[in-house]
Amino acid sequence: MRPRVILRLRGVGVWGLAFSLAPLLFGQDLLIESNLDSPTGLSSPLASLLVATSQDQAESRQTLDRKFQSALAHFNSRQYAAARQELESLVKVLPNSFEVQELLGLVYSAEGQDEKATTPFEQAVRLRPKSGEARINLGTNLVRRGKMALAETEFKDGVALEPGSFDANRDLGSFYLRAGRIAEAIPYLEKAQVVNPASYDNGYDLALADEELGRLPEARRQIQALVNQKDTPELHNLLAEVEEKAGNYVLAANEYEKAAHLDPNESNLFDWGSELLAHQTPAPAAEVFSEGLKRYPHSSRLAIGLGLALYLRGRYDEAVQSLLKGVSLDPSDARAYYFLSKAYEQAPGWADPVVEAFRRYAELRAHDALATYYYAISLWKGRRSETSPAYLDHVESQLKKAVALDPSLPDAHLQLANLYSQRLRYDAAVPEYQQALRLAPNVPDAHFRLGQAYVHLGKKELADKEFQLHKQLYERHLADVDKQRSEILQFVYSMKDAK
Repeated sequence: MRPRVILRLRGVGVWGLAFSLAPLLFGQDLLIESNLDSPTGLSSPLASLLVATSQDQAESRQTLDRKFQSALAHFNSRQYAAARQELESLVKVLPNSFEVQELLGLVYSAEGQDEKATTPFEQAVRLRPKSGEARINLGTNLVRRGKMALAETEFKDGVALEPGSFDANRDLGSFYLRAGRIAEAIPYLEKAQVVNPASYDNGYDLALADEELGRLPEARRQIQALVNQKDTPELHNLLAEVEEKAGNYVLAANEYEKAAHLDPNESNLFDWGSELLAHQTPAPAAEVFSEGLKRYPHSSRLAIGLGLALYLRGRYDEAVQSLLKGVSLDPSDARAYYFLSKAYEQAPGWADPVVEAFRRYAELRAHDALATYYYAISLWKGRRSETSPAYLDHVESQLKKAVALDPSLPDAHLQLANLYSQRLRYDAAVPEYQQALRLAPNVPDAHFRLGQAYVHLGKKELADKEFQLHKQLYERHLADVDKQRSEILQFVYSMKDAK
């Protein structure tokens, strides 16, 4: 989940008002205040256009007014180039006009010329230092330029000048959210929400910040208040995350379901299915993922989720088929290949397409040890009856490549040792078993196979020691359900984070 709105430039609404200078142009020779009242009693935000104008100026004050109004109209109609040309000419005549400087900064920003926008925004702040909106616009510009420390100062000054302003508090809170300083964002978002309880975007950001910091009761209350105003699927999705974090898994699943019913988009369906999957209810999870794939047949993560659900149900052939679809839709997703390798162990009949998938992945990630490892294992498992030296040499070369790419990969050392043992090269197998156990000392199978290698080498005492360790670890290994659940949870959360 991400904040609804981070930062935006202020003042556009003010500029949209077509003020006229006409009431100010007659009956007054010189205006020296930027906020003089007009003869009609209305305060014009354009009064400073008249500062320091004199009778001998090349352009009449009426002409200056028309030029500004034209620039304003061009800005409002998004004709930024025309507005810029007019304002660049106007600012030479009226360098001390707050309104001209501010509008010129807005035009530059709209054109993406953030560095050029800084100077007029700074000038606007100099001309009207007590304007909170001027400070906010300058702060937003500085954020865009990566000047975060300077931007923070401007936003804080904006709040100091207008402590009761929704916009000032909202923007400083949003600034802290963008900077990842969530704890600092909350007080300002809370103040903004008090000022305007009907603000959906600010309320959503506040609830999201509370959830991120583990302030679950506060997040829950804020979400429920928003739901009473505007019942949206994203609020139910966020509430589901709150309940998930609180350990209320049934409530979380219910909220994900509500979100999916309100808006059955790919993301909501995945979140619902993955919540069911994460808490060991693979049958309904498979139904959700399956229905999701009917709507979104090109969703790789729905296909992978379905493959996982089918794998947990023991439907290995279907699991491999769904996982193959997932990797074909997104060949670069490393998460899918791990589960494909696990499902493939139980469904060797899919050797050809699985080996081809891993071969493509190894080519795509030529410097990835896991990619090379998966390819080697898929080759070896797919043709267990193949014993030709050339074939086994190829498998061995791939395993050696994986070890070279990542010497800390225990599975690669273990499988290379197993291959050496199959080829009766026990003297080469032992060092690989030992390295695998140094990296992962609690793998029962590695101790057992090392013991077998010692037997073949006539080292009975060392073999007995390994067999004893295998026996001690095997009972723990039987409780592998927790490890499997952890792997699935890791997949689920990483896929959610990818949003």
